[in-house]
Amino acid sequence: MKIIISGAYAIGTYLAKLLSRDKQDIVLMDENPENLAKISNDYDLLTMESSPTSIRGLKTAGIEDADLFIAVTPNESANLSACAMAHQLGAKKTVARVDNPEYVDPSNQELFKKMGVSSIIYPEMLAAKDIINGLKMSWVRQRWDVHDGALVMLGIKLRETCEVLNRPLKEISGPDDPYHVVAIKRNDETIIPGGNDTLQLYDLAFFMTTKQYIPYVRKVVGKEHYVDVQNVMIMGGGKTATRAVKMMPEYMNAKIIEQNPARCEVLNDIFDEDTLVINGDGRDIGLLQEEGIRNTQAFVSLTSNAETNILACLTAKRMGVRKTVAAVENLDYVSTAESLDIGTIINKKAVAASHIYQMMLDANVENVKFLMSVNADVAEFVPSPDSKITKKTVRELNLPKGVTIGGLVRNGEGMLVSGNTQIEAGDSVVAFCYNVDMKKVEKLFM
Repeated sequence: MKIIISGAYAIGTYLAKLLSRDKQDIVLMDENPENLAKISNDYDLLTMESSPTSIRGLKTAGIEDADLFIAVTPNESANLSACAMAHQLGAKKTVARVDNPEYVDPSNQELFKKMGVSSIIYPEMLAAKDIINGLKMSWVRQRWDVHDGALVMLGIKLRETCEVLNRPLKEISGPDDPYHVVAIKRNDETIIPGGNDTLQLYDLAFFMTTKQYIPYVRKVVGKEHYVDVQNVMIMGGGKTATRAVKMMPEYMNAKIIEQNPARCEVLNDIFDEDTLVINGDGRDIGLLQEEGIRNTQAFVSLTSNAETNILACLTAKRMGVRKTVAAVENLDYVSTAESLDIGTIINKKAVAASHIYQMMLDANVENVKFLMSVNADVAEFVPSPDSKITKKTVRELNLPKGVTIGGLVRNGEGMLVSGNTQIEAGDSVVAFCYNVDMKKVEKLFM
């Protein structure tokens, strides 16, 4: 697959490195040679010094043969213009990064498609959605909904209160049980479990269930004592924080701590009196105590500095906050943050990658989420009539190593999958994919 990426900044560089490992044909464009010089020779990709809106540059990059053109420069107008030009010059699909929330409104998508922009990404809004999903369930590290919650995947850190530790999964997660364990993160290892595997203390386990059984899962993992989040303290008043506050349900109250006085004034103009904006440092223990940290159920640190966010979350945890969320854009710090038990880790590069992965696949893939903590994808596939996966029961499919099917949605109803399940055309099938080429998995559904 030929992919051209314009913009060798954080997201573009991350995507180029990630996709080059999948043996894709990658060209990374940027008009700043210093940005391109940071790309290691260890990655199998071409770099090219060019403006994203240069017709000559696009043609030299091979735009007429491009399967996907991705414009992720900091300039929103340049990204939209580049996608429109790339479409006219022959690119099959285009993706543009934007900074205007109006542009991601579903009612405007047809307008952009007519312009030649196949898809719009606003990484800050995508990250904000992940944050709010995490805050709605204080006992869950990650949540992913299929068809408005008909099927739900929950990433949960297992503590001493978990009732199902050290027992084979075939005893606790059989065909008649209301959940399946689809993956386990243990230390630095990702496990796609079989019936003889067990859940162990401090595992990060991913459960697939249906909405009505979420309370049951909460009980068996011993999280009933976790209080629901009502008061949220946010450190850092950037775009992600702004979008997260605007997405919060009515029962949540937010306080934003921001060091820059000028930004505080901007935030006060954005929000009404229900959102308190405080000028200060979220690592200041005296300030946290003064602002009621001990009556706060969640602390979210969203500054541009990963170390600051990690330290702030550790401080909040020491002061009794159960739910912490940290923005960690430096991937070198992700494993450190996880080992320190920070909680939910937000990385805009990974969030954007999930969206763009979907663009690489064909139309029968409705949703893809990249789970950075386990370096795996969870994807929602819709089988075509006469596809291979509809010919046999799940037990007989001989799925590729690293692939497990967690559940499906049929006629709007979520259901878990067992070895005897017969998948039908039109089902929405959720597959967990670790260390496997997604294109190979996709072929099963075509």
